[in-house]
Amino acid sequence: MNNTQYRPGGFRVLPPVVKNIIIINVLLWIATYAFKHAFHIDLTEILGLHYFKSTFFSPYQIITYMFMHGGFLHIFFNMFALWMFGNVLENVWGAKRFLIYYMVTGIGAALIQMFVMWLRYSHMEAAVDVFQGDPTPAQFTALVHDYFPYYMEQLKGFIASWTASPGNGDYIQSALNFIQEMVTTRMNITTIGASGAVFGILLAFGMMFPNSLLYIYFAIPIKAKYFVMLYGGLELYLGIANNPGDDVAHFAHLGGMLFGFFLIRYWSRRLKRGR
Repeated sequence: MNNTQYRPGGFRVLPPVVKNIIIINVLLWIATYAFKHAFHIDLTEILGLHYFKSTFFSPYQIITYMFMHGGFLHIFFNMFALWMFGNVLENVWGAKRFLIYYMVTGIGAALIQMFVMWLRYSHMEAAVDVFQGDPTPAQFTALVHDYFPYYMEQLKGFIASWTASPGNGDYIQSALNFIQEMVTTRMNITTIGASGAVFGILLAFGMMFPNSLLYIYFAIPIKAKYFVMLYGGLELYLGIANNPGDDVAHFAHLGGMLFGFFLIRYWSRRLKRGR
């Protein structure tokens, strides 16, 4: 993509939008720990993104989630990437366009994440409905194996005892309670972090400066366009694999890149039509 399509906003080492986004993220990260210890208020539950069927969901979370982070490394690497690539983009685009891009990719990441959760959870809910209509040991085993496999080992004894006495009401009620608890826990999973918008920024950098060299681990050179393609492919693979215990929102990252791609193409076409 030709860099001259974009109007430079004046070079600054830390332009205003990038600077203020970093400040807001750091302040909220500190506030998360302060509120939890001082007031027993969990800001992550309030401002993090929840599935729309969760009792904790609120529409504003589609925006606020991208300013929340977990541990130090989570916020450090996101803010480092924002500074590293975001300051270049803001200097080229200007503050207004960069802010629009950041917000669109962050919100887009949330929408894609919500859509993927809906696809996965709708299948789970359908399976749960079948089980609740016919709560047998075989149905329970299949349900746990497909959706909660990390509990299979500790449930072996329970399943064996229930199989020996399939009509036992206590076992049936325990199984129903367990599944309901697991579904509620899954529904209440929180998504936080600026990663979706950061991946959108990474994509924009790769599209605008495709032949710029990035250094993996500060030693291995790779062109930006290849780095973006490899990273995007890895995120797609990990998202589809959906490995148990992987709590990274891979499809949110891809959502940020997807919305960023279409927004850049839209701007590019508008500029061409305006000539």
